[in-house]
Amino acid sequence: MHPAKFCRAFVLLACASSCAIALAAGGAARAADVVVVPGSTDFPESMSASSDGTLYFSSFGKGRIWRAKPGETEASVFIKSGANGLGSALGVLADDKSDTLYVCSNDFSAAGIKIPGASSGASLKIFDLKTGEAKASLPLPGKTTLCNDIVVASDGTAYVTDSLGGQILRRKPGAKELEVWAHDPAWVVPGKAQLDGIAIDDGAIYSNVFEGDGLYRVPINADGSAGKRVKLETSRPLYHSDGLRAFGPNKLIQVEGETRGNLDLITIDGDKANVETIKNGFDGPVSLAEVRHEIYVLDVPLRYLLGPEAKEHKAPPPFKATPVPAPKQ
Repeated sequence: MHPAKFCRAFVLLACASSCAIALAAGGAARAADVVVVPGSTDFPESMSASSDGTLYFSSFGKGRIWRAKPGETEASVFIKSGANGLGSALGVLADDKSDTLYVCSNDFSAAGIKIPGASSGASLKIFDLKTGEAKASLPLPGKTTLCNDIVVASDGTAYVTDSLGGQILRRKPGAKELEVWAHDPAWVVPGKAQLDGIAIDDGAIYSNVFEGDGLYRVPINADGSAGKRVKLETSRPLYHSDGLRAFGPNKLIQVEGETRGNLDLITIDGDKANVETIKNGFDGPVSLAEVRHEIYVLDVPLRYLLGPEAKEHKAPPPFKATPVPAPKQ
């Protein structure tokens, strides 16, 4: 064979081999795309993603924050237990614009979950997104409160759901305390967590209900105050709704917890909401995060922490975030 032809043939063969290796590696990486929070005691209840795809996980059982950088399949501890008074951590939100990580902290010591260094009561903990250094700690106003989830508007205002106090709270940029932004007696059921996930879309705050059935919209008025609250008419009842987030104009995504185990797409049309299941079969989904063209679903059955399985000392399944192809917008 002529040397030039031999060289061309060699290059083609090398390219073919490298492509085959790349495809195989890509397949292997895709199959291993599930991200695990190691151990069996943390029970991550919420997750969030920064713009580069880094995932952040809260810890209900140990009061700390885990982080998995892009490409990592196992999270590592980012913020230690009890830092900044962090207790049982529920909602977590990464806000790139302000370089801030918001975390809902709660006191579950009465339920046997004791975290050294944790503050009493419910509070919103604020950390630096990159370093994990503490920025602030804001107690929730009221006597019976539960800090559940957070969303941040484009102007930097943070909104927080209080599941026991029946409140949506607000923290303006730089403010040193939370204020009641919206309240409804219908959101208060003694002993039951109501408002849960929270999202913002098209000038309104949305929140779903955990122990019950409901999806609410609260418009943000021009002066920043809360508008008239509307319970949307859903196409079917919701069950253990959690992890609500915006997904393009007039669309939301959420999970429905144990028994159903769904990832849902919600399309808003006026005061009606069409609920479509994207994927089911999860054991106990508690949260979600959109990363590029996928939705990571955090599957952590909390019955192993607070339910009958806990009393029987059964080991929980792995705590994992599983990617699901996002529906077209």
